[in-house]
Amino acid sequence: MNMKALRKSGVSMIVLALTAGLTFGCSGGGNNGATPAGSAKTAGEATGTQSNAPKERVKLRVEVFDRGNAPDGISITNSQMTQYVQKNFGDPNNIDVEFVPVPRSEEINQLNVLMAAGTAPDVIFTYNTGAAYNWAKQGGLMDLTEVLDQNGPNLKRYLESSLKYGVFEGKQYSIVARRVNLQKYSSFIRQDWLDAVGLPIPTTTEETYETLKAFKEKNLGGKRTIPLGFALAPDSYEPIIWSFIKEQSDEDRYLKSVTIGSREYPILADGHKDGMRFLNKLYQEGLLDPDFALDKDKKKKDENFVNGYTGLYSADTGTTFGGEASVANTLEKNVSGAQIVPFLPWTDFEGKNRQPAYTPSGMHIMVPSFSERAVEAIKYLDWMAQDEVIRYMAFGEEGVHHELVEGYPVRNGSDEDTRLLFNTGDVLIITNGIDFGSIDKNVEFMALGVSDNHREMAKTSRIYADKDAVQQPIQFDKPLDSEAKHSVIMLEKYEELLVKSTMAKPADFDKVYDAALKDFLDTAGNEVIAERTAAYEAMKK
Repeated sequence: MNMKALRKSGVSMIVLALTAGLTFGCSGGGNNGATPAGSAKTAGEATGTQSNAPKERVKLRVEVFDRGNAPDGISITNSQMTQYVQKNFGDPNNIDVEFVPVPRSEEINQLNVLMAAGTAPDVIFTYNTGAAYNWAKQGGLMDLTEVLDQNGPNLKRYLESSLKYGVFEGKQYSIVARRVNLQKYSSFIRQDWLDAVGLPIPTTTEETYETLKAFKEKNLGGKRTIPLGFALAPDSYEPIIWSFIKEQSDEDRYLKSVTIGSREYPILADGHKDGMRFLNKLYQEGLLDPDFALDKDKKKKDENFVNGYTGLYSADTGTTFGGEASVANTLEKNVSGAQIVPFLPWTDFEGKNRQPAYTPSGMHIMVPSFSERAVEAIKYLDWMAQDEVIRYMAFGEEGVHHELVEGYPVRNGSDEDTRLLFNTGDVLIITNGIDFGSIDKNVEFMALGVSDNHREMAKTSRIYADKDAVQQPIQFDKPLDSEAKHSVIMLEKYEELLVKSTMAKPADFDKVYDAALKDFLDTAGNEVIAERTAAYEAMKK
């Protein structure tokens, strides 16, 4: 399709380039899910059984992330995994599956160019909800509602509630992958430090505060003692701030929060300022890292922890434990006698451990409005949604790529394993994580990837991360233009508010906080809150 024709369907390079970094989607073009001529009625079985294959061979072009991590001698567009897809899905359905590489680091910019030129693959995907929204809004995405109903029984069964996150203005513009594990953050404390000060594991915010003070008084990390590891990153500040939020109705969450990326910031909620005031208290008393504002990538926080300077440490769930090079193992190698335990440090007004969690949605998988392969695209995803396909694409063949450990498939790290599964998550796109049927079983499986000495702690940390969790962000019937437009500046202004409020002199805290909040609202927040209010009122009607 040439540029002139593409503009007729509502997509222009200029508009997309200006709106790429935003948040969510609606409205579409193309054939609206009508079956293209010569398309198959049902996807091939996982075993490769042909079923009503089209008479003429067609091509289905599928995006794949290029992370530059392919083993020597292997191309991401022609690997054992792509050959498996061709043999088991493509050939039985008379379809040539062509994988189109898109650099992960330049994903949105490249997709914008391909979308504007009308040359994007038939199956595209991104974790950037804002990009999905803008492509849909500009008419760049196919409405998949009908074609999904007619050709996606396995897909609908597997994805279930995650599909709703791809519905904009009542139309299914994206197939949203299922996120299996919703745990977001985990906290750990040095048990050997607790033993040194003669204190039990704290169970409330007040007990945690007193414990941090005891760590500081004893200088348990030496001259560089940092009672609370802290960075300018969500895994540091979100758990604390959310624990201070007072009881909220659904209306409060709609009207007193903003969504930035994949997170909900309760900036106008009762208790938000109290959370910031508590951070100020910790900072002024020397209980958190004084250089946190310079540590957005968390490298300094991790470095301080593994070198034994830190007493309380929080991280994204699942990142602390693992193999020999894990954070926990590195600490124990560096510091003789160091021992950590998972715990829940922060309690809310009810004594609960309120904490944020992920929504059950992953990447957005879409079909451009100019594609003639909507049916084939859905059939491809539907084929992938079969249990035996998911298992093979995630773990390969038993005895070759994985071994059964306690009944679970665990990749063996062999050359064969690496050659097949080096980019499995970028081809097995319908799921983030593998579901074994229950939270308990999923936790058991993930713990098998952890060294024996930390396995039980890894399981406990995931169980704790589920306790009293609040899914983020709250969902409107359709994404909001203002949040999409202002997502970058809102995060910058929120981080400014956090840094200035935390570092302010106690006597100046109210003045500094109020001024920073006003700056946030004047810059973008008021526009966002106004649109959220209007959208909420429309939803109620």
